[in-house]
Amino acid sequence: GMPYEKLIEEKDRLMQEYAVKSERIHTINQLLKAYTMFEKDVEYVVIDNKVKIVDEQTGRIMEGRRYSDGLHQAIEAKERVKVEAATQTFATITLQNYFRMYHKLAGMTGTAETEAGEFWDIYKLEVVVIPTNRPIVRDDREDLVYKTKREKYSAVIDEIVELNKQGRPTLVGTTSVEISELLSRMLKIRGINHNVLNAKLHAREAEIVAEAGHSGAVTIATNMAGRGTDIKLSPEVIKAGGLAIIGTERHDSRRVDRQLRGRAGRQGDPGSSQFYVSLEDDLMRLFGSDRISGVMDRLGLKEGEVIQHSMISKSIERAQRKVEENNFGIRKRLLEYDDVMNSQREVIYKRRKHALFGERLEVDLLNMMYDSVEDLVNEYYGADQFENFNMELLRLLSIESPVAEEEFKQLPVSEITERIYEKMIESFKRKVEFISKQTFPVIKDVYETKSKIYKNIVIPISDGKRVFQIVCNLEKAYLNRGKELVRSYQKQVVLHTIDEAWKEQLREMDDLKQSVQSASYEQKDPLLIYKLESFNLFKIMLNRVNKDVVGTLMKGHIPIQSPDQVRQADERKRTDMSRYRTQKSDLPGVDNPMEGAHANTGERAKPQPVRVEKKVGRNDPCPCGSGKKYKHCHGRGA
Repeated sequence: GMPYEKLIEEKDRLMQEYAVKSERIHTINQLLKAYTMFEKDVEYVVIDNKVKIVDEQTGRIMEGRRYSDGLHQAIEAKERVKVEAATQTFATITLQNYFRMYHKLAGMTGTAETEAGEFWDIYKLEVVVIPTNRPIVRDDREDLVYKTKREKYSAVIDEIVELNKQGRPTLVGTTSVEISELLSRMLKIRGINHNVLNAKLHAREAEIVAEAGHSGAVTIATNMAGRGTDIKLSPEVIKAGGLAIIGTERHDSRRVDRQLRGRAGRQGDPGSSQFYVSLEDDLMRLFGSDRISGVMDRLGLKEGEVIQHSMISKSIERAQRKVEENNFGIRKRLLEYDDVMNSQREVIYKRRKHALFGERLEVDLLNMMYDSVEDLVNEYYGADQFENFNMELLRLLSIESPVAEEEFKQLPVSEITERIYEKMIESFKRKVEFISKQTFPVIKDVYETKSKIYKNIVIPISDGKRVFQIVCNLEKAYLNRGKELVRSYQKQVVLHTIDEAWKEQLREMDDLKQSVQSASYEQKDPLLIYKLESFNLFKIMLNRVNKDVVGTLMKGHIPIQSPDQVRQADERKRTDMSRYRTQKSDLPGVDNPMEGAHANTGERAKPQPVRVEKKVGRNDPCPCGSGKKYKHCHGRGA
């Protein structure tokens, strides 16, 4: 066969080629998605030369949120705006699995009844309907159906003008930013004063909604914009017939339509609601029955003529029910895929927690050592490659095989594994003792001279490739003669390795989910293939984590020789931790354990993921959930 050195060289070359090609395929995929599946002013808007995501359900901008894995960059390239730094996902969870983590679940909304089936199926929660405080006197009219969108929008404008003359306030509901801007332009031509509420103009939302109940006021709102704020009506408006709701299109979900209708007729106030529909609307085109268009053709309706009948309203509701069932099916399928991820997530987060809080860290490390040895023995056992096996042991785990070549061929796998594992533990204990002894004189010197100034110290430890800046408590390190430093090193290596591997695993699982979908053409269940393939990916990832952690710990050495090279760890500002959860970047030394490594090895730095978080403004609601403004709550002292 091929010499070992040549084999390793060829393997590295192929891996590099694969990495370049897979990255190109991924980039082309994301560009195709950006051009074909994402529409401006529907899924996103461009404000101040920045692409901002719009929540389709609420019509609001999702500040600080960016699509991951290069999709946001592809959309930025499409819109010819500045392409920002790429973000990569550190952790994912579906809302369903997130809610399942709570032992008790409850909620309250005005429109839960239509989703009662889903609440029971996913969370085993019942929906109880509470009757209204006062009887509803709102006039909910049957839908008006037009042949084309143009006729429909003309009729909507005529109705707004008529209501304006009567002195009634009007709230017009649209399903996208694009439609709200179109109606706004049409109203300007007719000389009607109005306000627009959409993802682009959400800053004055509360102010606009407060004025929406005044006589003759016209407000155009996208989806959820303006909801959750009561529209107060003046006495003359109540006499004129209350707030008029106009829906320019039926939404995919009955809930959103009901929320729009529910803006009028609150607390027994008068009001009316009317939906305008055309056969060109997405809902009617995709899910509406052909019977409606057949009826309209038979009636021989001329341009601008309208049809209004309970049969048609029921048909539209049936179409919405179809969409809801379809969407529920998608969510349920998504949950089935995430349940596969969830089992992996639990294993990884348990290991991470053990490392973070020091629980069972030693036990986990011993298990990693045993698994690494067993995996290597299984890989080479039975093949006549003892030399290569010994080289791999040296390269990955820094030990020579205590088993001779003849014994390797004759002994069972379990015995070979046990003997190598025992030697490894001895070597590991010696390494811990050596690092402790090597650093203790330095720690002792710093403690005796600077313990009043320094609380935590930073000592670099290298594995020959990278330099980890290890933060440890000076007093503890002095009292247990340097062992605290080794413990901090072990902790940081495990955390860093798990985080890097999990980040890659998320990317690979995402690619896998997309690639298995073609299995349905072969009459196979994509979910089943996803489960099998993801298990193999997870096994490979765990083996890689084990070898990386053990290899790094076995090769660790300290380049510091004198107390002058020890520096104080940066003091972090004290914060009320009851309001925050630990994040990876908040842990000392985990920000960038690669710091200084690339200078030593000449390696090119890997692009670091950018953390994108929303900055809380003084007048924004406080993130603690109290409902108060930030400046009156936790931002009082800021």
